[in-house]
Amino acid sequence: MKNDNALKELSNADPILARIIGTIEWSEIPSTHNVFHDLISCVVEQQIHYRSTKKIFKKMLSNSNLEFITPINFSDFIEKGIANYKLSTSKYETLNNVAEFWSIHPNLNWQQLTDEEVRNSLSKIKGIGSWTIDMILLYTLERLTIFPVDDFHLKEIMVQLYGLNPNNKLKKQMLIIAESWGMPTSLAVRYLLAWKSYTKKP
Repeated sequence: MKNDNALKELSNADPILARIIGTIEWSEIPSTHNVFHDLISCVVEQQIHYRSTKKIFKKMLSNSNLEFITPINFSDFIEKGIANYKLSTSKYETLNNVAEFWSIHPNLNWQQLTDEEVRNSLSKIKGIGSWTIDMILLYTLERLTIFPVDDFHLKEIMVQLYGLNPNNKLKKQMLIIAESWGMPTSLAVRYLLAWKSYTKKP
């Protein structure tokens, strides 16, 4: 995802991003490229595991002796991984909805689908909303122009860095800034989210 031309474009377009890019060291987050696995992590932990600090999902995987969840071993994850954790009824229903969707559409090639096709497909799963789909596009499929405007952490960071008013059409303010970045929106988002982790370091 990172390349010199994109970094130059972002730095020229946004002095705040230019400062962040010049301050923190880029850390590549390897993708699983496993949409099913990452969807399950989003549902279980309300966070994709790349960004998780609670590590609940990781513990569940360990309990079920799995490295990745697939439609084939999904029942093992439910029986062994979740056994000692209390999940809400809605989360259980969403997990089963994800598994049912894969049983109906087992051969979808997510990498070949456009962003819009991915959104249309995943939005058919009851319980999967726009934030989760954005996380899949951003982290799992590593698409280049994703701006998860509903992400709590991104909202918090942009309010702080750009002096936005959280009580006055915040999403619109965020989108105006994102439009100035041009095409490498996802790269900008990743840097902003990395900035929050960087500022928390002792």
